[in-house]
Amino acid sequence: MNTIFKSIKFRDAGTLIGLILISVVFASLSPTFLTAPNLLNVLQQSSINACIALGMTLVIISGGIDLSVGPVAALTAILGAAMMVAGVPVPLAILGALAAGAACGFVNGALIAWGGLQPFIVTLGGLSLYRALALIYTGGQPIFGLPDSFRALTNGTLAGIPTPVIIVAVLAIVAWVILNKTPLGEYFMAIGGNPEAARIAGVPVVLTKLAAYMISGFMAAVAAMILIGRLGAAEPTMGTLWELDAIAASAIGGASLMGGRGSIPGTLIGCIILGTLRNGLTLLNVQAFYQLLATGIIIIVAMLIDKFASGAGGGKQG
Repeated sequence: MNTIFKSIKFRDAGTLIGLILISVVFASLSPTFLTAPNLLNVLQQSSINACIALGMTLVIISGGIDLSVGPVAALTAILGAAMMVAGVPVPLAILGALAAGAACGFVNGALIAWGGLQPFIVTLGGLSLYRALALIYTGGQPIFGLPDSFRALTNGTLAGIPTPVIIVAVLAIVAWVILNKTPLGEYFMAIGGNPEAARIAGVPVVLTKLAAYMISGFMAAVAAMILIGRLGAAEPTMGTLWELDAIAASAIGGASLMGGRGSIPGTLIGCIILGTLRNGLTLLNVQAFYQLLATGIIIIVAMLIDKFASGAGGGKQG
C-alpha cells in the first residue's frame, strides 16, 4: 500500500510539472497570462470539464467508460431550466436536475451491471438517446428567462474566487474521500483491476457499477447547472464532445483506460492543463484547429508516459 501511495504522488507530481512547464512557456510569450484575472478565468473555464472529469475518473477506475455525459448534461440543463421558467423554486429545480442526471446514470449502470452489456455500447446509445430527448422536449429551441437568483448563485464569488471553482473544489474533496477513505473507493479499484476476483472476494460488483455511473450522471448535471447559470439559457445542443474532454483530463491525470487506476488530484491537474493550453493559445491568437492539434498531442504523450511508467513500476494507482 505504501508503494502504491508513493506511485500516486509521483504520477501526480509529474502531471503538475507538465502544467508548470506549459505555464512557463505561455507566461514568457504573453504578458497577460499570469495576471490574476486570467488565472481565475482559466480555473473558471476548467470548472465545467472538472465536474464531468471527476465523475468520469471514477467510472474509468471501475473499468468502464461513459460517452453519454454531454447529452446527459444537455438533458438535465433543459429539465432544470424548464422547471425554473415554469415557476418551480430554484432549489427544487436544481435538485430535480441533479436527480435526473443520477437517474440517467442509473439507467446506464443498470444496462451494464444487470444487462451484461459493454459500457462503450451502452453509453454510446445513451449519447444519442439523451440528446434526442433534449431535442424532442424543446423542439430544438433554447430555453431563456432563467431567474436572476439562479444566475447570481452560479456567477458569484467568495473571497474573490468564482463560485464554480469553489463548487468543483468541494466536489473534488468529496470524490477524493470516496476514492481513498471509503469501502466504495476500494470497490471501484477492485472491479476495475480484476472484476472476477473482486466478485469472488465479495465485492458488490453490480451496486458498485451502479454507483459509478450514477455519480457520473450527477456530476454531468452539476456541470450543466454551472453552464446555464453563466449563459442564462439552456440549449439542447450543449455538451457536445464534453465526454472527450473529460476522458482526456482523466487520462492526462494518470487514469488507466483499462481500469483499476486513477487519481482525483491528477484529474484536476489534467483539467487545468487543458484549460491552460486553450487559454494560452487563445491569448497568442492561435487558430482553433491548432488548439485541437496541441490537445491531441498532449493526450498521446500522456498515454505514452503512463504506459512506460506502468511497465516500469508494475503497480496500480489508488
